[in-house]
Amino acid sequence: MKEKWQPSVRIVPPYFEDAAYIDALAGSVERAYAAAKVKPDLLVCSYHGVPERYLQEGDPYHCQCQKTTRLLKERLGWSDDKLITTFQSKFGPEEWLKPYTVEEVARQAKAGVKNIAVIAPAFSADCIETLEEIQEEIRESFEHAGGESFTYVPCLNADEPHIAALIGIIQSNLQGWA
Repeated sequence: MKEKWQPSVRIVPPYFEDAAYIDALAGSVERAYAAAKVKPDLLVCSYHGVPERYLQEGDPYHCQCQKTTRLLKERLGWSDDKLITTFQSKFGPEEWLKPYTVEEVARQAKAGVKNIAVIAPAFSADCIETLEEIQEEIRESFEHAGGESFTYVPCLNADEPHIAALIGIIQSNLQGWA
């Protein structure tokens, strides 16, 4: 704020529904399913949670997550019963977006779903919340509740279709930029 010459700033809008991004997600799911020793019965799309009040105050994140899951389902050509949307990483005393991933995977196992896969579409790269929280805490919750086969679908990371999607998003947003 003390600078006299302010730089120009351009913010890329959320790309949760970008076709190339959805294609990259779908490709990662297809590869993970092809490599899985046991084909998952259910894909859990686990998004980072936020306090529920954000949704009540009009924040679009919850709707964007739901749309990403729907577009992924459509791109894969799957029925509604093959994917669910959940939210992870709750902390603090207030209610967060539900269902909570850690509780939902246990509920699914108790309901008879023995083989699941988990993907974290809101994370562009693997981090402690995907490598530790999903692959340890959430996996343990599923297995302790009777689940048998757990497949983790890695984040897109430096996957070529992901990088191509990001390049497309960047190029699109640079149009008309001086």
